[in-house]
Amino acid sequence: MKAVRIHEPTGISGLVYEEVPDARPGLCDVLVKVAACGITHNELDWPLWTCRAGHRRASIIPGHEVSGVVAALGYGTAGIAVGDEVSGLTDQLRDGAAAEYVAVEARNLAPKPHTADHVPRRSGAAGRPDGVAGPVRPREAGQGADGGHPRRGRVDGGPACPLGRRAGDRTGRSHSRSLVLELGAGRFVALDGERLEDAAGQADLVFDTIGGEVLARSPALLRPGGTLVTIKAAAQPPASRDDIRTVVFVQESSRAQLTELARLVDQGHLRPQVGAVYPLAQAAEAYSAKAAGGIPGRIILQP
Repeated sequence: MKAVRIHEPTGISGLVYEEVPDARPGLCDVLVKVAACGITHNELDWPLWTCRAGHRRASIIPGHEVSGVVAALGYGTAGIAVGDEVSGLTDQLRDGAAAEYVAVEARNLAPKPHTADHVPRRSGAAGRPDGVAGPVRPREAGQGADGGHPRRGRVDGGPACPLGRRAGDRTGRSHSRSLVLELGAGRFVALDGERLEDAAGQADLVFDTIGGEVLARSPALLRPGGTLVTIKAAAQPPASRDDIRTVVFVQESSRAQLTELARLVDQGHLRPQVGAVYPLAQAAEAYSAKAAGGIPGRIILQP
């Protein structure tokens, strides 16, 4: 099968589109024929070069968000059948979905939303793609927000907006202003043009997806008793206040939550956001485009 691989931790420049051994489902696995693969531009820098058995991996197939059709089942797999349309994510210490096929643990998949296509449709005057399945980023946002038990507050990042709106949250980033407000944010603070301090002391929850300086400045946004959640696992939340709670969040596998998110998509409460679609063979260009910034929404690779 064809796939995108990286053989050394050299970042985007090391991506190679090549023939690789066919993916095979293991115990309790599902073999998915990939229709769409969502990428995270900095995932190539993650410390993923050691497998769960402790050995160094010879290569990595990136892209850990997948939408596709079940092609085969591993021994012991239950709750999924060949031919099912599914979406979800792969274990980051296994090969990802930037390939024609990927083997995924069954617990990491759920039926895709009925109202969303695997491959985005282009719609609107700007031709922005819309309607891709695989609501993995909203799932991350939902789990992160649940960790803080929000009443009202602030959520950084577009995928969290429809979920945050249900708790009265706010969000920010300049090139995404119109999209974020369209998704229902009550207020938008542009991190690259406005002062976070202008919202000081107004939030019950800060959900940080950026880290660095933004994370360091985030405690000032919280009321006493508020919660700071960050998905930057390598980051250490600042300990500048003893009257708030800090949480480092790592996404967890949950078929039940994926199923619930698919229901929210079908009911119109969530709308997956896709920024651009690239052929699998142009993976390096796709990663570079996302890393350069200015593209709100997910970048999709299509075999």
